Amino acid sequence: MTQVNTSNITWIEGSVVENEVHMSIVELSHASRTPEDLIMAWVTEGVLSPTGSSPEDWRFSGDSLRRAKTAAHLTHDLELNVPGVALALDLLDEIAQLRSQFHRGD
Repeated sequence: MTQVNTSNITWIEGSVVENEVHMSIVELSHASRTPEDLIMAWVTEGVLSPTGSSPEDWRFSGDSLRRAKTAAHLTHDLELNVPGVALALDLLDEIAQLRSQFHRGD
């Protein structure tokens, strides 16, 4: 009797985006798989804070990409509306800040 050893391989694809990298709304839309009009709504609600004065001039940091992906998950998975996403992200940021303070012993 021959025993065959098989192993499962899981491939994870991702990319690291530095905060110094600045993306246009089109690039952020593509990277986060989010429609541009939803990104504009998030900017209006304060979820994302690009530099620039108009959507054509907006530039988003790597942190904006992380927030946009989280916002997209909240929108899709929990069916939150734009104000709900803004509130959820604010609460997640506050939790992260409190955890950081706790671990530093502040």
